[in-house]
Amino acid sequence: MDTKPCTSGPGENAVTITRVADRQWHALDDDLVVGRGHAQHRPDGRLFVSIDAWHESTFDRLAEAMVAELPAPLHTVVDEADAELTAGWRRAGFTVRRREWEYAVPTDPRVTGLEAVLPPSGVTIVPAGQADESLLRAVDRAIRDEVEAVVGWQSMPAEVIPLPDGDTVVDPSKYAVAAAPDRYLGLIRVVRVIRPRIGLLAVRTGEQRRGIARALLAHALGTLHRSGCATAWTEVQESNRAASALFEGIGARPMSSNLELVR
Repeated sequence: MDTKPCTSGPGENAVTITRVADRQWHALDDDLVVGRGHAQHRPDGRLFVSIDAWHESTFDRLAEAMVAELPAPLHTVVDEADAELTAGWRRAGFTVRRREWEYAVPTDPRVTGLEAVLPPSGVTIVPAGQADESLLRAVDRAIRDEVEAVVGWQSMPAEVIPLPDGDTVVDPSKYAVAAAPDRYLGLIRVVRVIRPRIGLLAVRTGEQRRGIARALLAHALGTLHRSGCATAWTEVQESNRAASALFEGIGARPMSSNLELVR
């Protein structure tokens, strides 16, 4: 543990910035904690930072200390409606990298228009919890490799925690899949914690534009509707026009937006 004091200037209460643990900082006014900073590596290797501070000056001092000690590039995510927090990161030299919209998605097929949607010929939908794990991991890896080769997986909104061996399918029971006789062509992951969330919807590159994504979505939303859930949630990167069109076409409404900033 090390300490690097940074005191405020004349006319202000003295604030000391202390590194209290690996990638953790406290702002202290005498013995009172008036701000906290934290840094964490995400599964894709990027370093994300966060600050919770009572005052603007304290935020700036924490940001200054963290930026000085952490390797670039640094990332953070903020609610776009939080203008004060966004301004704080901008003062620290961060710029907007991308915008991500959160959508409220209706599940009622009479609202979504997905009631009569079926998968294309030769494709079946395997419900969540019934997929073959080896084929599921194979399609997950294939899709990730395809995305990585084009735009990079870090451009995707879905966050997953890989297992020690690098496997990104944390809980196979959360996935429904689109299956051909010899392999899986696409997948959808729905997680129910506080509210149902569509964390991932993807189809192999060579199988796109066949209606597989709509069929997966129809299945997942129909399952949620029958279980009593009226609304699901998902996040879509603003530049992903195809995904935005898919969700908006079934009546999904953008409710809020997040900004990813980078320095």
